[in-house]
Amino acid sequence: MKLNFLEDHYKLLRRRYNRQLILLIYNSKSFILLISRSVKGPIVLPDNTITQEQNNIQTGIEASEHSYKSPFDDLIIIYNRVPKTASTSFVGLVYDLCKHNKYHVLHINVSNNMHTLTLANQIQFANNITVWNTKKPAFYHGHVAFLNFEKFGIKQTPLYINLLRKPLDRFVSYYYFLRYGDNFRPHLIRKKHGDTKTFDECIDAGQPDCDPDNMEIGNSWALEEAKRNLQKHYLLVGVTEELTEFVEILQIVLPRFFKGAYNSFLHNNKSHLRQTTQKINPRPETVDKIQKSVVWKMENELYNFALMHFHAVKKRFINASPQDINQRFMYEKIRPK
Repeated sequence: MKLNFLEDHYKLLRRRYNRQLILLIYNSKSFILLISRSVKGPIVLPDNTITQEQNNIQTGIEASEHSYKSPFDDLIIIYNRVPKTASTSFVGLVYDLCKHNKYHVLHINVSNNMHTLTLANQIQFANNITVWNTKKPAFYHGHVAFLNFEKFGIKQTPLYINLLRKPLDRFVSYYYFLRYGDNFRPHLIRKKHGDTKTFDECIDAGQPDCDPDNMEIGNSWALEEAKRNLQKHYLLVGVTEELTEFVEILQIVLPRFFKGAYNSFLHNNKSHLRQTTQKINPRPETVDKIQKSVVWKMENELYNFALMHFHAVKKRFINASPQDINQRFMYEKIRPK
């Protein structure tokens, strides 16, 4: 937009003074109008005229920049985070980048830690974020269930992203997190504080809080629905075990939000922002017992499904073939002329 405005202003000056201006330079710190020899001889202008033209250029550029709006300026991303998947580390990175990359970050806080919104709140939320133009581009995050905006007739649907983790690792980590907390907020008392039973002892005693049925997926319909949503509605689903590559791909495909994310993530200690204070790996016999449960099998199937998709994406972006690297697209045979 700056260059286009300068070209137009240059033509205007040529018409105004009936001379050929040799050079017009735009500099980010100042606006310089160089008047030199023309076809008919030197141009002599008063200093105040040059100053006025400089001011005209500056005003015009600022106006053109203000009026220009990229399609990416309306972009909405929703990260409906899953507990104990390194979501705090990832969101910390998003907050670090928001000021420099000029987007807004908003946390979705649902009362009573409810993950699923009521139908009335679904409609209100969908309409809220799509018309809240002063907060666009926007990155929303929270422990909320996936919401299909298309069923409400919303034209601008958000881009969904997410992270998954190996089910047993996440389950064990969450068990100890409820008892010992983490190093992110070490003084916060968790709801199972004081319970010193290990995960193995909990499994042996058959207690409900280590029952694998408490994992996210409860039936085969939910599993298949989760797979369909991942394929159809999610821009990218990464895995905790390959979080660095997840950030790297996002920087490639969404530079409007994630420009500089990869180096920032590697060098600002965000990769291990939150760790459970105390965690004991389960015994092999405990692992065998968990892995025999129907719910764990469904959770693991979803994880492997997501992992397969993520590796396919990673192959195209990070370990790209020469054909992918050199791929271009163009428009041709455009009618009518």
